[in-house]
Amino acid sequence: MRWYLVNLACAVDQLVNALANGWCDESMSSHAYRLHRDGKPWGWLMRVYDVLFAWQRRPAGTTGHCHWAYLREQERYQVPPEMRTVPVHDAATRKGADET
Repeated sequence: MRWYLVNLACAVDQLVNALANGWCDESMSSHAYRLHRDGKPWGWLMRVYDVLFAWQRRPAGTTGHCHWAYLREQERYQVPPEMRTVPVHDAATRKGADET
């Protein structure tokens, strides 16, 4: 049941991010980290999210919740385990494979 609730929270998070003109498969926290890193106007949200989720345990070397979320996105943590090791192909290769 816990994993189900985590998945629902992740889905809502990604939906809100997509509605805010972000990537549809990215969390708001990861998006906020990228905005802050790149000096964009909405980057201040990173500090808000970091304070809201300061209670979370995270690995050493991360600067806050949003940085950790960004690293987890890079690791493809939100996809099924068997898809995390699949190499990402370029769009032309995918298109050709989809048409066969």
